[in-house]
Amino acid sequence: MHEGGTGSMLVEGLILLGFALASVLLFRKLGLGATLGYLVAGALVGPQALGLVGGAEAKLNFAELGIVLLLFIVGLELAPNRLWRMRKEIFGLGLAQVALCGVAVSAVIYFFTGFSLAASFALGLPLGLSSTAQVLPMLQSAGRLRTPVGERSFAILLFQDLSLIPLITIIAALSRNPEQEAGPPGWQLALISAAAIIGLIIAGRYLIRPLFRLIGVLGEREMFIVAALFTIVGAAALMQALGLSTALGAFIAGVMLASSPYRHELEADVEPFRSILLGLFFLSIGMMLDLSAIAERPLFVVLMALALITTKAVVISGLGLLIKMPWRKALAMGLLLSQGGEFGFVLFAEAQDGLLIAPEAASLFGAVVTLSMAATPFLMMLTAGIRSEPLREDGTRPGPEPEGASALVVGYGRFGQTVTQMMIAGGIRVTIIDRDVDMIDVAAEFGAQVYFGDGTRIDLLRQAGGMEAKAIVFCLDGDQVTPELIASVRDQFPDTGIYVRVYDRRGIIKLAEAPADFIAREVFDSAILLARKALEGLGENDEAIDKAEQAYRERDEARLIEQIDKGDIKAARDRIFTQPY
Repeated sequence: MHEGGTGSMLVEGLILLGFALASVLLFRKLGLGATLGYLVAGALVGPQALGLVGGAEAKLNFAELGIVLLLFIVGLELAPNRLWRMRKEIFGLGLAQVALCGVAVSAVIYFFTGFSLAASFALGLPLGLSSTAQVLPMLQSAGRLRTPVGERSFAILLFQDLSLIPLITIIAALSRNPEQEAGPPGWQLALISAAAIIGLIIAGRYLIRPLFRLIGVLGEREMFIVAALFTIVGAAALMQALGLSTALGAFIAGVMLASSPYRHELEADVEPFRSILLGLFFLSIGMMLDLSAIAERPLFVVLMALALITTKAVVISGLGLLIKMPWRKALAMGLLLSQGGEFGFVLFAEAQDGLLIAPEAASLFGAVVTLSMAATPFLMMLTAGIRSEPLREDGTRPGPEPEGASALVVGYGRFGQTVTQMMIAGGIRVTIIDRDVDMIDVAAEFGAQVYFGDGTRIDLLRQAGGMEAKAIVFCLDGDQVTPELIASVRDQFPDTGIYVRVYDRRGIIKLAEAPADFIAREVFDSAILLARKALEGLGENDEAIDKAEQAYRERDEARLIEQIDKGDIKAARDRIFTQPY
């Protein structure tokens, strides 16, 4: 019996993974995004299509951990200083978008369908949210995340993520389910929420951060993953025990660690679990779509998707014009955020539990969200000519707007500190990564923000902003930087400059074939500077010193080239300056 159950689980897992893999690859290739691929794969294998996999509700209950992990990662992005810099866009533009789009879509549903006012709000407010999982990858792949359109779109998406908790509360307040109405009064719930939030913040400062510091000192990476999952699940479980949202608990856990040195390491460790569980979540949603209800009313689904896209595009473009964006950029932002989002499925489930909408309505509007998401890439392609800046008089278009150069510095020892400070002096925004916990603490005393992590991991570099960085500078001791690492970094970040510090000429010989932009010996130029000062002190004039430096550099470079060609450190020994006897 047990073996049969295990075998059935393995077969179902194989089917789900196979369909998900094929569907996501296809939809990614078509530029339609992974989310839509998961939904279509789930619908295909579900009981209403091929009937290969069942138990969608049980899988959904487990997969909701993906939403919890997603909210944790969103929380990690919200360090107080970043919130302050983007406060107007997040809490001004974001609030206006969620409120106006939610009300406008609710009004469309109320006046053009037979739904009640409460049901219209339960459907319209979720449809006012856009798809973070679809929009952010589109901006990143196009290199537009740091443009005005990209930054304002990100701010809106960020507020939408934050608004999930209030929207769940609003739908709960509209609930017609007697079981949900039996909860504590509002003032008591507010006090419980405030106490839980304060408790989590205190626990984060005095328990969780010291725990991560201890793990960092011990160097146990696996324990970092265990501790991260323990923190997220513990915060979510606490909120659930108090009758509050598990997503809220995970979000607060992320916020309380957002300004810690362990942020990028946590993101890199949690991201695979988040991706897998969120994929399972969308697969489960696809399996639960009532395809027969959709087949009975295909015209309703198409027209409602068109109404959703039109309403949101008009409202968001209008908001863009109000904040004095050029009309082409306002239109781009409106179309980019015109679709429904993944949180709509979460809120539809809440509305269904609250007896506000029937399962058939949840399926119909789930299909509306799916169709609107599928339409976004096509809309962006079809309107590319309209949204592009017009030609200048000389027949050229304006160049790309500055996105703010940034760099990653890996290693913050004596070498990395000098490199970092000189780059900052040049006006470059720098993210610093190191795995020495004691050094991170000392750097913090001098006002430097250094993040904990292994900078030779590609996933961590990606989480730290490798896709947007213009340069990655490896300032590590010893021979930690290998040709294979540089090749991987070049493959993953093809447009990013790679600069490497090596210990001596042996390091240059080892990395000679690696695709780095520049390799520096750590003591080469400082030794030449010291020699110049010594020659100056011995009474040599500037011309003689310059001649001596040029002679040494030319002979050393020729020797190094021959050593690289032969792969032998002992090659070209005759080019070394030796004392005459």
